[in-house]
Amino acid sequence: MPAKKPLVIVTRKLPDAIETRMRELFDTRLNHDDAPMSQADLIEAVKAADVLVPTVTDRIDSKVIVRAGANLKLIANFGTGVDNIDVKTALDKGITVTNTPGVLTEDTADMTMALILAVPRRLVEGVKELEADRFTGWSPSWMLGHRVQGKRLGIVGMGRIGQAVARRAKAFGLQIHYHNRKPVHANIERELEATYWESLDQMLARMDIVSVNCPHTPATYHLLSARRLKLMKPTAYIVNTARGEVIDENTLARMLEAGQLSGAGLDVFEHEPAVNPKLKKLKNVVLLPHMGSATIEGRMDMGEKVIINIKTFADGHKPPDRVIPAML
Repeated sequence: MPAKKPLVIVTRKLPDAIETRMRELFDTRLNHDDAPMSQADLIEAVKAADVLVPTVTDRIDSKVIVRAGANLKLIANFGTGVDNIDVKTALDKGITVTNTPGVLTEDTADMTMALILAVPRRLVEGVKELEADRFTGWSPSWMLGHRVQGKRLGIVGMGRIGQAVARRAKAFGLQIHYHNRKPVHANIERELEATYWESLDQMLARMDIVSVNCPHTPATYHLLSARRLKLMKPTAYIVNTARGEVIDENTLARMLEAGQLSGAGLDVFEHEPAVNPKLKKLKNVVLLPHMGSATIEGRMDMGEKVIINIKTFADGHKPPDRVIPAML
């Protein structure tokens, strides 16, 4: 007799091919409406499931996890970041947590580079001028932006994505600087011609463009605090494709409005899906709806990693993408 398939509950709509494969391998309950689950829905899901597949917008906090049934042994997150999950409470309850690292690196780095180019060159402003029929022909003094070549780029968080951003930026002639918990390998530093700053404060004060590429953890909440934002040059730009909580968004909005920073490119926000109304009114800001990883290929790769993690776990082995507290 074949072994009983684990009950897998998926909280949001995933690519059709991924959902089909999950149905083949597991006893899978899908979210066909793609409506976010409430906390009550999530509690009912963890009571019933052997495996929960949440997304980065599902808050799997201690209030949800402590209500989990005895059968729930795996939370296979559809996403790289796990700040949506109380990992410690899950592990204390004997529940393994996995994520999908590595598959979104290039997509997120592409979007980061797009914002690094878009903000100083005023690309979105230019689109709006055309849409408003205000383009009357080329002028030597109209819509002037700033050159990125030769500028200093400070990368906050030099992991996979930070390094991928650095490779792209180097090709555009930017000088690479970075702050990390520790320096990257010397070979990587040489390849990228990157300068390490142990002091984030000192780096921020000297950069022309700052790119936030670190995860959101308790240690990085408001890492770019009001005090640190005020260290930046008024001619500087800031780009964030990581997590909104890393930046003090209210202070950022006030400084941009006051001209204390030249501009910002933001794909993430502190209180998603809400966006600070001040940011929406500013011309020197490019705002995107958390689409840095939004490629068909990336979503497929994420789904395949989730399937591998579940299948490996169901077969009695340690899944390849376990989240260990020391990693956070």
